[in-house]
Amino acid sequence: MLDQAKLLELLNEVQNGLVNPAEALSRIRWAPFENLEGVASIDHHRKLRCGYPEVIFGQGKTADQILAILELQLQHGDASLVTRVAPEVGQILSQNFPRGEYNKLGRTFRIPPTEDEGPKLGKVVVVTAGTSDLPVAEEARVTAESWNCEVELLSDVGVAGIHRLLSRLHKFEDADAIVAVAGMEGALPSVLGGLTDCPVIAVPTSIGYGAHLSGLAPLLTMLNSCASNVVVVNIDSGFNGGHMAGLIAHRAGKARLQGQLHQSKGHSPAQSGD
Repeated sequence: MLDQAKLLELLNEVQNGLVNPAEALSRIRWAPFENLEGVASIDHHRKLRCGYPEVIFGQGKTADQILAILELQLQHGDASLVTRVAPEVGQILSQNFPRGEYNKLGRTFRIPPTEDEGPKLGKVVVVTAGTSDLPVAEEARVTAESWNCEVELLSDVGVAGIHRLLSRLHKFEDADAIVAVAGMEGALPSVLGGLTDCPVIAVPTSIGYGAHLSGLAPLLTMLNSCASNVVVVNIDSGFNGGHMAGLIAHRAGKARLQGQLHQSKGHSPAQSGD
């Protein structure tokens, strides 16, 4: 995979005469995207631009199509995540990629990278209002973990029994981002927004009775939240919620790690005037 570190390494090799420009061009040529005839155009530069490889949306794709895309990604060293994976497809993917992790509840299939990702960067807490919201929450959890974040899942702490949430407020003290997954009237994100000092990514679910309108009611509730640290993604979009939270937490964790390294080299504020 040609990520930023490897691209910089290649350019340094060219500068130092260890690799000639023609060979470097040959290595880079495939990188922007690769056409899998009749199936997909694989974006190999996604991680270089956005920090994370292209994610496969599995809904509507056949097992053979997903297998072909995964095989091509793995050839180039990409870690791979597939969302909305049907059980029969998940079984086929698991048979072909024994190293992969199929989450039946969250409908995800993930093949972790072969290289060590280093320490976890940032913390995400995924919270559900009810147990019925767990499938969407699991999609968010797996996605945030794919960002190499520390992720904790708290289930069934909705506002109908708010003491359950209040008893766990200590869980949010060191969170960099929260994913609040809720159906019914969708009040949980506003409550969390008023109790915490980090971004809350609200994910409305299609869980609820008739006037719930398959997720439209909680979506509108969340969009009208009076808590200013709440942002909202689409109905049942656990992937988007987990991705946004992972992006925020990963940046925060990376900044802390860089600060610690800076201080360990003797550049703490107390020494800056020496």
